[in-house]
This record gives sequence, C-alpha cells and structure tokens, in this order.
Amino acid sequence: MVFVLFLIFIVVPIVEISILIQVGEQLGVMSTIGLVILTAAIGASLVRSQGLQTLMTAQQKIQQGQQASQEVIEGIMLAIAGVLLVTPGFATDTLGLLMLMPLTRKPIANYFLARLVVKGMGGAHAGQPFGRSAQNDDDIIDGEFSRKEHKQHIEHDDKKS
Repeated sequence: MVFVLFLIFIVVPIVEISILIQVGEQLGVMSTIGLVILTAAIGASLVRSQGLQTLMTAQQKIQQGQQASQEVIEGIMLAIAGVLLVTPGFATDTLGLLMLMPLTRKPIANYFLARLVVKGMGGAHAGQPFGRSAQNDDDIIDGEFSRKEHKQHIEHDDKKS
C-alpha cells in the first residue's frame, strides 16, 4: 500500500511534469495550458454521458431481475476516469480515456470482475467471485421448519425445613 501511495503522489506528478515540459517546448506554454483545460472539459462531458448510459443499463438489468455487476464495475471505472481526466497532465488523461471509452472499458471491467472476490456478503458465499453463487438454483429446497425443544422434567423439592 505504501508503494502505491508512493507511485500516486511522487512518481505520477514527476512523469506529468516532464511530459508537460516537453509538450510546452513543442507547442508553447499557452497552447499546452489550453490543451490541458480542453481535455479536462471534454473528459468531464464524456464521463457524464457515459455514466448516465451505464446507469440506465444497470437500472434496466435490475428491473429485469438480472445482476448489474458489470455496470457497477464500469461505474467505478467512470468515476476514476473522471478524476484522471480533470487531473492536469497527459499521462493521466490517457489512462482516463482508456477507462472512459466503451471499447476499452468493457474488457478492463471484465478483467477486474473476473478477479474480484466479495467476502461477507449476505447473498454471496465468502470467497466466491462477485456476481456468482456457489450453488445452482436447482440445489435450493423450499420448506418450513419449527423448533421443538426437548423438555426435561426435573422435580425440585420446594420443602425446606
């Protein structure tokens, strides 16, 4: 976890600054700043439209009684893409666009969905992949039960002298 935080807060900004300097030398400072602002604005707009589309698909699946696990993962990816796209820099914009475009987002979501394990969920069994059950519906037996307690008769001698 410390290594991930190191990458996020130290390595990523250094990479972004070096790319911004190189692009600024080629295009000029004002053009580079304009390009960074433009990618943030376009990215935010695309995240909004893709997010609404993913939300509508998830709602349709839920109304049909299907699991929307793919859409949940894609929604998380869209939120991350939004953060990456409004973060100044071209490397984060590239990663954000990969998570934003449906052509690349769906395979990435499938990759994470296949590796995601949910533990301690009421409907899913611990250690089972997200959206999958350990049992088939054929294994479920519907029935009723009642608890009968075995009572022991113990006689107490209430008489005390």
